Amino acid sequence: MKETKDIIANNLVENGVDPQIRRELLNWYDTITHQNYFSNNDKILIQQEGLAMDAPSSGPIAEFFLQNLEDTHLTHLRIKHNITAYFRYVDDILIIYDSRHTDIKNIQEDFNTLHPNMKFTAEPESNNQIKFLDITVHKTPTTCTTSIYRKPSFTDSIIPYFSNHPPQHKHAAIR
Repeated sequence: MKETKDIIANNLVENGVDPQIRRELLNWYDTITHQNYFSNNDKILIQQEGLAMDAPSSGPIAEFFLQNLEDTHLTHLRIKHNITAYFRYVDDILIIYDSRHTDIKNIQEDFNTLHPNMKFTAEPESNNQIKFLDITVHKTPTTCTTSIYRKPSFTDSIIPYFSNHPPQHKHAAIR
């Protein structure tokens, strides 16, 4: 957790955030990471390590950490493994690469050395297709096409327009 706090502190300095606001934001960080409670099976539990599941603050804090990880390592890994495209949404990553130049196991091994507390898993394509979020990517000899993928648990409900979610989340549901 100190590592993520340092990343946020450095980001605030680099972006010229006023020192008083910086202190307040870092105090906020300390408060929410030390009051790390969640409920499970009608019991209130304290998260001993990492961020509390489903806490509103967990997503933005994890995003700071992951963006820093990408900023410091992704360029090297893209070149080393000849990665054509890299897409990430929260903790789901889609990597497009040329299998004549690299192997998914080698990519996975390198990703798993990025941080001792992170473990990446790989789901290789099957029948020239792979599911990523709500799409299926179909590979042909000359191109890739996409189609909508619906998980078995799909409910066909979206975020209500007047809910307290960021507008980009609502627009993404429509896109």
